[in-house]
Amino acid sequence: MKKLLSLALVLCLLALCGAALAEGDLLSEIRERGTLVIATEGNWSPWTYHDESDTLVGLDVEIGTLIAEGLGVTPEFQETDWDSILAGVDSGRFDIACNGVGYTETRAEKYAFTTPYVYTHKVLAVRSDNEDIKSVDDLAGRTTANSPSSTYAQLAEEHGATVTYVSTLGETIALLMQGRVDATINAQVSIQDYLNQHPDAGIKVVEVMSGDPVAFPVRKAPETQSLVDAIDEILEAARKDGRLSEISLKYFGLDLTQPD
Repeated sequence: MKKLLSLALVLCLLALCGAALAEGDLLSEIRERGTLVIATEGNWSPWTYHDESDTLVGLDVEIGTLIAEGLGVTPEFQETDWDSILAGVDSGRFDIACNGVGYTETRAEKYAFTTPYVYTHKVLAVRSDNEDIKSVDDLAGRTTANSPSSTYAQLAEEHGATVTYVSTLGETIALLMQGRVDATINAQVSIQDYLNQHPDAGIKVVEVMSGDPVAFPVRKAPETQSLVDAIDEILEAARKDGRLSEISLKYFGLDLTQPD
């Protein structure tokens, strides 16, 4: 009787361990469900936005799709505000975030990052008639507009600016044009893309700064490392065969896939 009970206990423990492993390995879960759940804003051109037919497009959308296909699953993009993206990754609501997320040491303490897929620069932009702000050193006592928790907002605050939090680049530009904020720090490619589409916008870039490598954040845990490794392999293959460069050129007009 005791042997039967011991055997039953062992089998039960093995079953529980097997279930825990199956549930715990994120890559296995993704392949079993057949979808990769991707967080993105959908309103930040050229990274992630809706075209004239209201189709979700952009650099992050194409690379996110490339990753899903490489994993053998279907991409499931879920649009949300920037402030909810990293929190959603952390809680497990999203598998990854494809939204131009800059790698920082602070973020790396909480999230596992893939290898970078592009490298960007930051710019300081002001109204065309502003002659007082020439660099970030002039931001003390000024106001800027940025997404909360973004590296751009953090940089502005570090230089003494008061940040007005917004959700979209369009809101940022509107506040700047209306004179309700003095400046914005943003991705060079995003500001340039806006100026290409709105050449009479009445804003100008006064400083170009080095940027962070951009990578995909994943929840940091032992059970997520296999997903990070798989994504790194897919990105490396796409880098070698030129697909990453092609996507970067399509949306940025520049190949930003290399650090130099």
